Amino acid sequence: MDYTKYETPEYYVNRELSWIKFNERVLSEARDKTLPLFERLKFLSITASNLDEFFMIRVASLKDQVHAKYTKPDIAGLSPKEQLKEIGERTHELVQQQYSTYNRSLVPALNKIGVSVIMEHEDLTEEQGTFVDEYFQDNVYPVLTPMAMDSSRPFPLIRNKTLNLGALIRKKDQKKGKEELEFATVQVPSVLPRLVEIPASQEQERAVILLEEIIERNIGKLFLSYDVVCAHPYRIMRNADLSIDEDEAEDLLKEIQKQLKKRQWGEVIRLEVEEKMDEQLLKILKTEFQIKDSDIYYIPGPLDLTFLMKMYGLDGFDAFKARKYVPAPVPEIQESNNDIFAAIRKQDIFLHHPYASFDPVVDFVRQAAKDPDVLAIKQTLYRVSGHSPIIAALAQAAENGKQVSVLVELKARFDEENNIVWAKMLEKAGCHVIYGLVGLKTHSKITLVVRREEEGIRRYVHLGTGNYNDSTAKLYTDCGIFTCDSRYGEDATAVFNMLSGYSEPKYWNKLIVAPLWMKKRFVKMIEREALHAQDGKPAFIKAKMNSLCDPDIMKALYYAAESGVKIELVVRGICCLKTGIPGISENIQVRSIVGDFLEHSRIFYFYNNGEENVFMGSADWMPRNLDRRVEIVFPVEDENIKKEVIQILEIEMQDNMKAHVLQPDGAYVKVDRRGKALLNSQMYFCDWAQQRAKKPVDPMKSRTFIPAEHVEE
Repeated sequence: MDYTKYETPEYYVNRELSWIKFNERVLSEARDKTLPLFERLKFLSITASNLDEFFMIRVASLKDQVHAKYTKPDIAGLSPKEQLKEIGERTHELVQQQYSTYNRSLVPALNKIGVSVIMEHEDLTEEQGTFVDEYFQDNVYPVLTPMAMDSSRPFPLIRNKTLNLGALIRKKDQKKGKEELEFATVQVPSVLPRLVEIPASQEQERAVILLEEIIERNIGKLFLSYDVVCAHPYRIMRNADLSIDEDEAEDLLKEIQKQLKKRQWGEVIRLEVEEKMDEQLLKILKTEFQIKDSDIYYIPGPLDLTFLMKMYGLDGFDAFKARKYVPAPVPEIQESNNDIFAAIRKQDIFLHHPYASFDPVVDFVRQAAKDPDVLAIKQTLYRVSGHSPIIAALAQAAENGKQVSVLVELKARFDEENNIVWAKMLEKAGCHVIYGLVGLKTHSKITLVVRREEEGIRRYVHLGTGNYNDSTAKLYTDCGIFTCDSRYGEDATAVFNMLSGYSEPKYWNKLIVAPLWMKKRFVKMIEREALHAQDGKPAFIKAKMNSLCDPDIMKALYYAAESGVKIELVVRGICCLKTGIPGISENIQVRSIVGDFLEHSRIFYFYNNGEENVFMGSADWMPRNLDRRVEIVFPVEDENIKKEVIQILEIEMQDNMKAHVLQPDGAYVKVDRRGKALLNSQMYFCDWAQQRAKKPVDPMKSRTFIPAEHVEE
């Protein structure tokens, strides 16, 4: 198929600028006054955390390209240099919006409910000042390490993402007129709570102050022979994109450990300073960090708003938080007395997290570890929680003499250190640990349990869209299935043989695996819908994913849309295609849902002349997922599960409370709800799962349920 006509840069949005729009959608939740106040704090914290990672990886990568004199434009026609310019302008605007939200909306709202956030230590009452000074002396002072810079002491290493106080100091015995200011710095210790609760004044019920304000108030105690002329907080972001030559690395584990250390002294790509910072102090920082004016962010408030997540955790404010949702049990497993293997033998089982509990996935591995009839457990791990029960169960299984093979993806970004720890622990327990494939990340979510039964060997498989992480499973929406269908079992065995022995199977029964087979299959299914439309048959594509930016997939979607295929997409984050291009993409609708849970599941639906093909899996429609990762997408063939998954897509397409719809001009706007019944899809699924746990329900008949606190006026 010739897709040359769809290669026009005007048909696409730059990936990074699209991501910034996503973070703006998250910020819009923080600005939404109909949400509980502490939920708004949480969303603002998330925007700050998102922006940090964006700079450390995406902006850092573009800077590397500029340094390497790489000038090739992206799909939207922008060179790396042009992208950086646009990103700089947009992120400066975004930061201003963040602090406008914090200063003008959230702090006054906190004051109204009796919570005082002391912005500057000068505003402390006498009683509060005494408390803060004692707190400094007892808890903070022993931990601090003040560092000065002079002819004998070079500028110290400032670590990535740490919060620091920079100061200008002068010796107390200097004669007037011969004043020489010296630079000094102290790191705000991350081992201490940044949010400190202090005695409230009479007008307030609760009061908090940030640790850096306590240190700034007492900074003179760190430099007793000096006068402190000024002190201001600052923070840097370094290039944290690991570059690993896997072909040359004799030991991937050691190479990654070495590269992790380099994150602390990578190139400084962003400097945040207090808006009122002294010019002389700023000049020193600019010189030492070798940073351009365009990469300096003047912050009108506290640096690093991720502290708001700690504020969210304060006790006593449940009335200002969303109702906590408790995941529902899975009825098919309950009916089998929680014998997971017996339940799976009866039927394939569908799991929709966090609405349905993640416990069955953990119990699947736990039961396998203890079951004397289980011979082997094989699993891929990309990101796991700090005290992972799955890791513990795998270790127990190995100690019980079972054959345990675990692929631990060491290159899972920002989880490298965590995964190295787990890998070593599993090896000590007797597990066979695989460290992924050279040049590829293994991002697939699959577990295989091999069990000896009366009829012979039976293979049980779990396939999912999300990580085997019991913590994030309470926060991320994901889907998965349990099956003991022999065709899936054969494919699962082939996957693990491919990962451990580099043996490429001759064929696949059911699974679609990247990087070799998946993209071609998706393009073929998209083109098949186009042919149906050209023949005058109904043709539909519905898909849900985190991001959409693969050029080949987008061209195929444009071709299908132009052919008459109706395409509805739910894309949480990056979306590089445009809707409403005359004659090209008028049949494409894109929406993004940002709610209490992070939308993470990947679902793909093709009408196929009424046959209705449904797939779920670990891959987004991105080049990295389709070309550079081991991913798995699997067909949903059980008719009842297929119906349920299609209904999930239908309900999300009708969400008119948390959905933003992509407009032809590139803007995302909330759905017009006038005259329509309100539908928050996430709250709807919570109700659906709870009802389903009591008795089977038709989800399309319970659509009217929306908890009162989620109805906007």
